[in-house]
Formats: sequence, C-alpha cells, structure tokens
Amino acid sequence: MNTRLAFYFLLTFFYLPLSATVEDTSAIDTGAINSLIRRHAAIKYQTGKIDISSDINLDVPKGFKYMKKEDAEYIVFDYWGNPKSDGILGIIVKEDYQSLDENGWAFVVTYDKSGYVKDEDADKLDYDQMLKDLKESEIDENKEREKEGYGPIHTLGWATKPFYDKSNNILHWAKSLRFSDSEDTTLNYDVRILGRKGVLSLNAVGTIDQLADIKSSIPEIIHIAKFNKGSSYLDFDPSVDEVAAYTIGGLVAGKLLAKAGILALLLKNIKFIIIGIVALFSVFKNKILGLFGKGKKEETSVPNTETDTTE
Repeated sequence: MNTRLAFYFLLTFFYLPLSATVEDTSAIDTGAINSLIRRHAAIKYQTGKIDISSDINLDVPKGFKYMKKEDAEYIVFDYWGNPKSDGILGIIVKEDYQSLDENGWAFVVTYDKSGYVKDEDADKLDYDQMLKDLKESEIDENKEREKEGYGPIHTLGWATKPFYDKSNNILHWAKSLRFSDSEDTTLNYDVRILGRKGVLSLNAVGTIDQLADIKSSIPEIIHIAKFNKGSSYLDFDPSVDEVAAYTIGGLVAGKLLAKAGILALLLKNIKFIIIGIVALFSVFKNKILGLFGKGKKEETSVPNTETDTTE
C-alpha cells in the first residue's frame, strides 16, 4: 500500500470521534476518503477505435474498456505506488473493472520507440539461465530503489516461461514477484508486440491467482492494440530505419525498456492490511464501488488528437 495512502486512512481512522462506531458512516465519509473517492470517480473510459500515438491505434471491443494516459499515470504511480517513469499511454481493463477494487487486474500500455528489434536469437535463448541472471541483478537494482524511497522487488520465478510467436512478432512471458516483505505475490504478465520503430508493451498487473484469467484474455488483448499502416514489423526498411540496441533476449531481461525510462516491472501494492483499515473500508466499500457501477456509461470514443508524447 502506498505510504501516503496508508497515512491518510490511518489519520481518518484514529481521528474519528470516540463515540463513532463502524456503523457510523457519517464520521467516516469525510476528508481524505472523500478525496480518494472523487479522484477515482473522475476516471473516464473509452471503447471503440482510439488513436493513442502516431504509430498505434486501439480497437477496444465489448468486454473491455480503455483508461487514458492521465488517469493511467495516476493509477500506476500514485495509487499503486510505482516510481515515476515516462512512456505510459493508458490502461486496458475488463468492462466490469473498478479502480478501487483491489481484485481487478489491468494491462498497462506503453510504447518504446527505440527502433526495430531483431528476432534472430528467439530460438536460441536459455530462459532458465536468464532467470538466474535476473535474480542476481536485483541486488544492485534494489539498492537504487531503496535510495529513491521504494521497497525492494524480488523475482520468484517464471509464472509463464517466455514464448515468441514469430508469425505475429509477439513475445509473451510472466513473472511472479514479491514486494518488500509482503506475503502477497504480484503477477506481471508481459506482452511485447514488435513494430517497425519500436516495441508496444502490454503489461498485465494482478495477483498470481489471476494468471489463468489473464492468460485467457490474451488472444483478445493482443488484437486490441495495432500498429498503423507503415509502422508494423513487416514494414521495416533497413536502408532508413533504426535498429534497436537489444534483441529478444534484451526485451525479456528488461534492459531495453529500462534504458528508455519505461517501467520494466509494475507493482500493485494496495492491500488493506492494517488492522482497523479493513473494518473501515468494509463499511463503505459498497458505497465506493457503487460510484463505479457496471451500468456507468463509457465515453463515446473519438480519435485522439493529443500530441504524441512518444516522439
């Protein structure tokens, strides 16, 4: 749970009037909690055809919805507690997703215009050895995280070993992760779609128990995001296009995205684990989630005319 968010909840909890009980919602529904509810209620979603950059468009079908850049950055950085970074374009979620419900999973969409990634090494990689190397590199990486005020991340293993779909130029893999001393296991399911100028990343963040549900959604998810004509992997022109510094192995290791300043790992550390907070939240959980009811209408999608910040 984000330290600031925990503080706000604790502050609200311990400064309730002494006569207040968990049934007294009038004493609870104030201050920081109201602010949190309002921020999440303000999140807007889109469906249908959406242009998110000069190279990429989305076609969000029934069953899913899309959260735009500004709201996605709030969720990833402020609510989930990840370090600030560039490159996030939005979040794809199921149509019944509610941002305050900790049980929902989400695909974070990023794009790295680092060049054309060669895939010749895809069949030659030793992913077991790569996992060992990743775990060893965590020591130095976690020291840097702690300097920035964030807890360490520990890779527990492959939840799904890397697989490269050469016919569609799509790379899949999943890691099970642990944040600090938490007993909860976070799942990062990564999908990388290779393009002419870079890599489109769809990073699913959830719990390890959601692996089967996330995997079952992959066939639909990978068809939501598409490269525009002229920007696909097959459009590569070696005479004019830039070649990325890393190949498939570098993508799995996270080096390419880390170098570009895009998050290679995302954590969703918002469990209500403090005694009293759970009781508090349970009182108005239905009220909170009711603000984001399934019947709420999404925005009518129109082409995004915002300046492409990935250029």
